[in-house]
Amino acid sequence: MPKKKVFQYVGNTPIIPISAKILLIFVFLILLSNFTTNFISIHLSENQKTELTNQLMVNQLKELYINAGNQYQIYSYSKEREKCIESLEKTSKSGFSQKNSCAFAFDRTGKMLFFICSNPSFKTTTFTDVKVLDKLNADFDAGVDQGSINFTTANGEYYGVYKYHHDWNCYFVRAESRSDSIKQMWTVIIITGGIIIFLTLVFMCLGFFMFNKIFENIKKITNDLYEMQQRQELGIINIDDASNDDITYLAASFNALSVSVNNLLNTFKKFVSKDVVNKAYANNPISLEGMQRELTILFSDIKSFTYRTETLGNEIIDVLNVHYNKVIHNVHQSSGVIGSIIGDAILAIFGTEHIGAEKSVKAIEAAWEITNVTAELREKMKERRKEIEKKRKLTAAEDRVYKAVLLDIGVGIDGGTVFYGNIGSDEHMANTVIGDNVNSASRLEGLTREYHLPVIVSEYIKKEAESISKRYRFYEIDTVMVKGKTTGKKVYFPIDTYVQGAVALSEKYDVFEEGLAFYYKGDWTKARKKFKEADLEVSEVFLTRMGRKSAPAKWRGIWEMTTK
Repeated sequence: MPKKKVFQYVGNTPIIPISAKILLIFVFLILLSNFTTNFISIHLSENQKTELTNQLMVNQLKELYINAGNQYQIYSYSKEREKCIESLEKTSKSGFSQKNSCAFAFDRTGKMLFFICSNPSFKTTTFTDVKVLDKLNADFDAGVDQGSINFTTANGEYYGVYKYHHDWNCYFVRAESRSDSIKQMWTVIIITGGIIIFLTLVFMCLGFFMFNKIFENIKKITNDLYEMQQRQELGIINIDDASNDDITYLAASFNALSVSVNNLLNTFKKFVSKDVVNKAYANNPISLEGMQRELTILFSDIKSFTYRTETLGNEIIDVLNVHYNKVIHNVHQSSGVIGSIIGDAILAIFGTEHIGAEKSVKAIEAAWEITNVTAELREKMKERRKEIEKKRKLTAAEDRVYKAVLLDIGVGIDGGTVFYGNIGSDEHMANTVIGDNVNSASRLEGLTREYHLPVIVSEYIKKEAESISKRYRFYEIDTVMVKGKTTGKKVYFPIDTYVQGAVALSEKYDVFEEGLAFYYKGDWTKARKKFKEADLEVSEVFLTRMGRKSAPAKWRGIWEMTTK
């Protein structure tokens, strides 16, 4: 019969359980501490527990709820809302027993129906704890309309009970200040706390010397794990000098797992947006959920893509990969995430991680970066053609390929409140953004072809960017009413004042804006003169549009697009 081994082995090396080293000391100190402190604490706090439990406000809320129903019936006949609310306040106040007792009612947006507190200096017109309000609304949508509540106000933390009143369409709350409720327990807490602190210090001193040597290797491993957490990436734990115990074995197993997870994570990063990766790495669940958020949307599309596809065939994939490699890198560099790639178009989202007007500046920055890298790619193709033509002329087929790889893009940017989150099923989901402003960004990109401009942004983007940065100067291009809309929308061209030639270009657009002002007023004669003086491609659009005609009757200065 084989001899039973006391320890597990890895090869010939025994894995000594660290629990065996610390068990006796740990159990002794914990038992001694718990028996001593709990014996004292139980006797001192037993009566206080009973008193705190009896302070619940269920009966008072019930009385207030019934009175609210009666007052609503009175209000339905008399229409004297203020008198009904005064009656509710009186009923609420009659049950106050502490310094900061309060009762109030608020609707699902947080707006107060009434608020009454025994502390006259504490007043509010809205329920300010947004997280609690969101939870109440979520519970109500799930069919739960009453229960306990804990919330924070300018006057401190409160706890109490609530019930939703369907006549008033409000949550009715009866609450007490937590500071009032625990004030009588301070003596017990101080005495118990003092004893616990004293005993803990004694045991810490004893334990420190005992555990210090045992936990030496654990400290090294913990430091490595902490550095990984700070870098937000898995790494390898250094176990070169570690002892042969089960913690070292655990670290070795972690290293093997880390290699596998990093391989999976690197693959994962290539298929989903950066914020989803960060959420997954932080061990937050990825589920079918989303919310309304204020974001900036960038839409970029390759012009004449059908021609390029027909010319290049399957090789269009290689061209797209070269293009997207630079585009996606620049979006990430500007703190954006990729929402989706749809053939020749890419949708980027800004503001998912950092809230504020900076998201619009970052989007414009990314727009110009991807426009510039696309232009650089065209220049490289032109240089390559020159090198070939030094030896021979291009064939007709080669010339078609050359024109097909000269990628040109348009970029449209808009922003505002959109839905951002995950949609799909539990088996397959996608991170997406939905909203009118997403469609608007796509339409603004389409206008780049109409006005022969690389980047067009909305008034929302202009206002946000100008509020925090003077780098970009925005020139109004037109007021456009796209198909399916009933109002016109101003569109702008952002000039990067940091680049060479920005001053000369700005001077031309100053003249263009003078012409645009005459155009809006209906003085097309003066407008034509200024547009010609500006000598810009976008000016030609207006000159062609106006021809030699005068402004039509009832001219509003809005150009109606007939296509989306």
